[in-house]
Amino acid sequence: QVELVESGGGLVQAGGSLTLSCAASGLTFASYSLGWFRQAPGKEREFVSLITAGGTPWYADSVKGRFTLTRDNAKNTVYLQMNSLKPEDTAVYYCAADSKVVVSVRSNYWGQGTQVTVSS
Repeated sequence: QVELVESGGGLVQAGGSLTLSCAASGLTFASYSLGWFRQAPGKEREFVSLITAGGTPWYADSVKGRFTLTRDNAKNTVYLQMNSLKPEDTAVYYCAADSKVVVSVRSNYWGQGTQVTVSS
């Protein structure tokens, strides 16, 4: 079955950096778009970034210029480099996969999430 495993979350001071990883198995990784979403307490899950099977990244306006999403098809892994972190980036970050170009909250495959906490 499909499994997505996130790692790399943690506690960081404002202005710092973290890199999240999402390792996938059970799917033809190179044919899938992979995305990151986040959910803060009391808020809905929101889109952060996605990367298409062809390697084109897309970003939410709130993270554009600070986050970079890349993929390594040889390792079946995507990496979300997060720089200049702000307290409002604090959330549980989820990885998702979809065989369609667009990854959305309705995508079928999700990881368990990893906590990112940014202190002020």
